[in-house]
Amino acid sequence: MPRVRSPKRGSRGYSPRKRARNPKGRVSYWPKLDGEPQLAGFAGYKAGMTHLFYIEDRQRVPEYGQEVKAAATVIDTPPMLVVAIRAYKKTQDGLQAITEAWMQNQPRDLHRRITFATDPQPESKINEITEKISKVAEIRVIAATQPRLSSLSQKAPDLFEIPVSGGSMESQLEYAKGLLGKTVTIKDVFGPSEGIDIIGVTKGKGFQGPVKRWGIRILARKARKSRRAVASIGPWVPRRVMPQVPRAGQMGFHNRTEFNKRIMLMNGDTDRINPKAGFKNYGFVKGDYLLLKGSIIGSAKRLIKLRKTVRDTDYPEEAPQITYLHTEWTKGGIQQ
Repeated sequence: MPRVRSPKRGSRGYSPRKRARNPKGRVSYWPKLDGEPQLAGFAGYKAGMTHLFYIEDRQRVPEYGQEVKAAATVIDTPPMLVVAIRAYKKTQDGLQAITEAWMQNQPRDLHRRITFATDPQPESKINEITEKISKVAEIRVIAATQPRLSSLSQKAPDLFEIPVSGGSMESQLEYAKGLLGKTVTIKDVFGPSEGIDIIGVTKGKGFQGPVKRWGIRILARKARKSRRAVASIGPWVPRRVMPQVPRAGQMGFHNRTEFNKRIMLMNGDTDRINPKAGFKNYGFVKGDYLLLKGSIIGSAKRLIKLRKTVRDTDYPEEAPQITYLHTEWTKGGIQQ
């Protein structure tokens, strides 16, 4: 009997499949949090992958109480420096910046990325935000990574905005004022066993054919003209190729979001996760890090933005018991 079911290959939900504008990732939505004011995100650099054994602590899964194996990803998360506060107001065209207050005595590496005023006068700018607090719709901080604290050769920091969420607008401003010019660690934003969202840019694959790009079926051996292509690209009328037809083109280097990645381990004990020769194409993790369950997007050294999850999770509050964490890798990535 022939196979009757033939679902459409690929997904139009990811179209157009073109290159991202920059490799840093773009966050299109930030969650609204309850409780005290807090930062809604953080950032780190992807170091590499490993695997581990842990005791399954979710009661709903069949393996509850048993030792299970899972892949894991290490993200190097050096402390971030809060360099500015920015206030937004709502307009008919969306959010518009009212003003921003930059820190005094900026680090030298920060001048590699942007040019500062001679005297930023943060006090007067903060007073201006306080006077217009009734018009403020959202308060964000501009945070800078510190790649010098990692194994990267990069010197210029990566800057991006992180919203302050939770509480009233006045309390959010006071919280942001307390962070201006100070460093924030990963433990100040996320907790153990928490589910977080990952935003970044995937690995680039270059120009690929429709078989690899869309997963279409390879035609029979005696097919005319081509086998690694669709048999028909459409009718004569309309006189154009429709966008849903699988065609060759760019594959990879797309902006993607992955939801509810569980934090398996979060501390500064680098001896526990560093291989003897370091992670391939990255090196050694020197400070704070996250160990996430499963794989994540992007290549080694790529900036990964971490966000408070926008979906409900059933993860326990305490981190799972890890019985074994694999670190026996050589520099070439060969398991010993």
